[in-house]
Amino acid sequence: MSEKTTAGYLAGYRNAKLVRAVLGKIHQVVTQPWALMEICGGQTHAIMQYGLDQLLPPEIELVHGPGCPVCVTSLELIDQALWIAKQPDVIFTSFGDMLRVPGSREDLFSVRASGGQVRVVYAPMDAVKIARENPDKQVVFFAIGFETTAPANAMAVIQAEKLGLKNFSILPANVLVPPAMHAILGSPNNRIQGFLAAGHVCAIMGYWEYPPIAEKYSTPMAVTGFEPLDLVNGILQTVQMLEEGRVAVENAYSRVVTYEGNPIAQKMLKQVFIPVDRNWRGIGTIPLSGYGLNQDYQDFDATNRFDIGTIQTEESKVCIAGKILQGLKKPYQCPAFGTLCTPQTPLGAPMVSSEGACAAHYRYGRTTND
Repeated sequence: MSEKTTAGYLAGYRNAKLVRAVLGKIHQVVTQPWALMEICGGQTHAIMQYGLDQLLPPEIELVHGPGCPVCVTSLELIDQALWIAKQPDVIFTSFGDMLRVPGSREDLFSVRASGGQVRVVYAPMDAVKIARENPDKQVVFFAIGFETTAPANAMAVIQAEKLGLKNFSILPANVLVPPAMHAILGSPNNRIQGFLAAGHVCAIMGYWEYPPIAEKYSTPMAVTGFEPLDLVNGILQTVQMLEEGRVAVENAYSRVVTYEGNPIAQKMLKQVFIPVDRNWRGIGTIPLSGYGLNQDYQDFDATNRFDIGTIQTEESKVCIAGKILQGLKKPYQCPAFGTLCTPQTPLGAPMVSSEGACAAHYRYGRTTND
């Protein structure tokens, strides 16, 4: 690892000198191959942008996990969203990333182009405001995300109830990280030896759920942030544990994350949601891996408000997003990558999302194993 190489990848980063120092320690510590999974797509993009995957020792393989909520939202939920958005007198609201995610035959952009009232919002409370301003319309918010966005979704439901809004509902789609970790580590195909946990999720939930997972699967973990310095510190901590044969969960993001997390946010989640089984796109159903509205808030569940009926889904026959999301394949190993599937013509959600692994590989030129 030359100074010239690190200067090129880390150009303009204010803590480049510190990153180089930590990278040097990693090179000194590592003695054998290790496969680490970064759970969050935001981490994947930072790793690619700053070339950390190129600057680490060749013994360390970074595997991209299913940490992109846009990517793992099931095809069934996408098709349900499309069905609802087509209904007369419905204003369907969503984060912008979801509009280009392909369903079985179309996406939300297509619905909007055909006259559907599909609006981009930046927070679920924006959808509540739209409902107040349009009492003659049914306003639905597509409530995607990991635990990070779930408190805001819960707050929108609580506020809608307080305002007595009968025309607001959400399509529940939140997914949870710990059950996904169990699914990955418990798979017979698993080859992950260490985890980089997502700092924004842990800022809400803490990391008290992770030590039992680490112990069960003998897999050390480090909670990391999203800057290069956060990531290399997390990698160093994980590699040190692996090299020492030690299993623990360490916090490399202590300026933001505590062991207990945010108790106020967690209380709000318990007030509104209950854990439910959820289907992850390309992975399958993971028990108790999603949030559904509890009995007190069932009236705000769009699947109860609309007679959706049976949805027949149809995945792309060439897209291997499921294997990519499980860390079994790299994006460039997909036969459609960069040809049939590009950010302009995506076949799968990982190429659409700003946090998707395929989009990161395409944007930063990781098209081979070099």
